[in-house]
Amino acid sequence: MSKTPEATDESKERPLNFIEQKIEADIAAGKHGGRVHTRFPPEPNGHLHIGHAKAICVSFGLAEKYGGVTNLRFDDTNPEKESTEFVNAIREDVAWLGFDWKGGEFYTSDYFDQLYGFACQLIKLGKAYVDDQSAEEMAAQKGAPGKPGKNSPFRGRSPEENLKLFKAMKAGEFPEGTRVLRAKIDMAHDNMLMRDPLIYRIKFVAHHRTGEDWVIYPMYDFAHGQSDSIENITHSLCSLEFENHRPLYDWFIQSLGIYPTEQTEFARLNLSYTLMSKRKLLRLVEEEVVDGWDDPRMPTISGLRRRGYTPQSI
Repeated sequence: MSKTPEATDESKERPLNFIEQKIEADIAAGKHGGRVHTRFPPEPNGHLHIGHAKAICVSFGLAEKYGGVTNLRFDDTNPEKESTEFVNAIREDVAWLGFDWKGGEFYTSDYFDQLYGFACQLIKLGKAYVDDQSAEEMAAQKGAPGKPGKNSPFRGRSPEENLKLFKAMKAGEFPEGTRVLRAKIDMAHDNMLMRDPLIYRIKFVAHHRTGEDWVIYPMYDFAHGQSDSIENITHSLCSLEFENHRPLYDWFIQSLGIYPTEQTEFARLNLSYTLMSKRKLLRLVEEEVVDGWDDPRMPTISGLRRRGYTPQSI
């Protein structure tokens, strides 16, 4: 007579994943006063896809599990590609999946004044400078992995001169593409992202929220960590491709002496034979290969919704 398999003990909890272990250790140590405050920071330049669903479930789900809250923050630093239409679509997708941004709804553009102030602070500290070189010249000086780069000829400008030039950039006195603000870190650093990265660039493009108030816009790597800090985020959860960016986020936060939010990375979702790039999905929409972002053939959340999938199945 065959042996009856043992019944599964449903009461047994699954092992904690590494993010849960970190959060529980932080709570036990009283870090951040035991708070758990996460955020989901999409760029409003298209509809969310199935990969974003994982990020949503991680950030919102862990906050819910530990009695915390999550902010929905739109990373709107690239006005050429962003719109209110995409903001509304993202809101709808997150709500449809069953999550509520109890921490509040924010935009990186809410912090443009503060981010500009942070940039001025770095300049005064001698940790940022205005560079007049072209993008091609800066790229040529960047070096390669294992091969150090070369310092910009404008790296030695005084804080006073840099501050004057940066304010002129903000006032719209220079043509687009003629000057950028760069962090002064280390052109021989092993991490290529630490080799004097760009902080601000000039763009004469109207913004979907601020209109024509600004002609300089912060780069993603500069705005992201500081926005987390401004919102007092305790656990900044990102997919693994941002692991190399973490030292730069930490450098900005430490240099500015602001709230030390901390980033933790997890593996992004990949599906075989499925496009997981918003840029490529946008191309399908623009070239009318599909009937829109919510075409049922698309791996977007809105497309899956039209195809008949339930929030629970995703």
